[in-house]
Amino acid sequence: MIQIGNIFALLALVGYPVVVIVMFRKMSQQRALIWSILGAYMFLPQISAINFPLIPPLNKESIPNLTAFAVCMSYWGRMPNLVPQAWVGRALVAMFLISPAITVFNNMDAIQFGVDRFGSMRLVDPNALELWGLPGLRFYDSGSALVQQIFFMLPFFLAREALRGPDGMREILLALVVAGMIYALPMLYEVRMSPQLHTRLYGFFQHDFAQAMRQGGFRPFVFMPHGLWVAFFAFMVTMAAAGRFRIADKDQAGKRLLMVGFGLFLVVLTKSMGPLLYTLAFVPVILLLKPRIHLTIATMLVTLVIAYPLLRGLELVPTQAILDQVAEISEEREQSLEYRFNNEQRILDHVEERPLFGWGGWGRFMVYDTATGETETIVDGQWIITIGHYGWLGYIAAFGMLALPLYALAFQAARRHAAAVPIEVSTVALILAVNMFDLLPNATLIPFTWLMAGALLGYAEDMKRATNATRDERLRRAHRGVMLGLKRGGRGRDPRRDPGRDPATGGPRTLI
Repeated sequence: MIQIGNIFALLALVGYPVVVIVMFRKMSQQRALIWSILGAYMFLPQISAINFPLIPPLNKESIPNLTAFAVCMSYWGRMPNLVPQAWVGRALVAMFLISPAITVFNNMDAIQFGVDRFGSMRLVDPNALELWGLPGLRFYDSGSALVQQIFFMLPFFLAREALRGPDGMREILLALVVAGMIYALPMLYEVRMSPQLHTRLYGFFQHDFAQAMRQGGFRPFVFMPHGLWVAFFAFMVTMAAAGRFRIADKDQAGKRLLMVGFGLFLVVLTKSMGPLLYTLAFVPVILLLKPRIHLTIATMLVTLVIAYPLLRGLELVPTQAILDQVAEISEEREQSLEYRFNNEQRILDHVEERPLFGWGGWGRFMVYDTATGETETIVDGQWIITIGHYGWLGYIAAFGMLALPLYALAFQAARRHAAAVPIEVSTVALILAVNMFDLLPNATLIPFTWLMAGALLGYAEDMKRATNATRDERLRRAHRGVMLGLKRGGRGRDPRRDPGRDPATGGPRTLI
């Protein structure tokens, strides 16, 4: 019944809906929604999944999303609004949901390896094959792909309605800080004893154990996909602590500043250079700069993320110049980056055969040796995985949906008569922007990323309505003022304000 794992992995997946229902009964809707998604990411088993025919696997992503969706529908008595207000958002949602189905229809051919043809005769040497071939996608896979996309988007839709206000943003920051405090103990344990909690509880290690060894010791994995995911989680905790410090009362400021230092300690503990650089670069931004600048930095980061793959596809990124600069710092880093660039370029070349909708699942987007079926590429970045699976249209849809809230928020904040953006909102926006930036080297796209994006889009839409209402009210007041002036003056002139008229009689002024 379960793809991989022991009885505890099965019980964790089957029992988690009960946990979600209890949270919604004991907590506010906002807090329960956040913890139903965040708690699953923190504690449910990796890779383990319950497989049923015709539907995507039920795992630590889909089970919490579906349960939270069902509970929210029972509370609200209706479906959440799935359609963004802006036409751009509607187009992106439609593209995000439909493009995987078209990908399936475009990839029903099987891929075979080691086939020698002599006229009408085909000869296969199975002893030389590492992989026999890759199956073609089936007709009903289009429905499964569509359902899977909906499963992924559920936190986005739910958060857009439930977490769209400043209270929802404060709950997100509080949840991250509390989650960091909860995760600190197992992180410390695995740094000292090696990553083994997942193996002890669920019966298997979720990754390559060699990846856990770093700098003469270990880095924690806990119940997340990889140590890099734990490191980025620690970065989010530190950013949330910094945002909470900015909105703290004087009597709470000292304790919250200590939490910022504790978050930094957790980041250092994970022994990952990328999240440490993010922390050193962006936590001071939260602590020292205004929310408007936070949004400017966030939109700049997102623009870079959106533009990078497009520029790579057009071969406009100066990869060799970048490698030369990195080589001056570290030859090892230069070799690693060159290897990554080469892998990405080979996949981009492969995607050129099916550029719009990609190659689909089953590893079809990877590059293989045509004789042996041995894989010749390794991918890490979410952007190249998305393009390989769903093509350029799928990439624009997925990353466009993540970027839309940040662009919308920055645009609304720059409008005349717009209210100031609170620090808690700009902090969540900057966390989301850095998460998107991290999707270039890594695949750290998680349900909580979609939850933050949905909450920010809901806030931007509310901000638009409030700004429009303020503008309309000012226009009505101005219009009433003009009309009153017309009534006093008879023909548009107020005699009390006209120096050429007598204020008592309204006639011309006289000297006597």
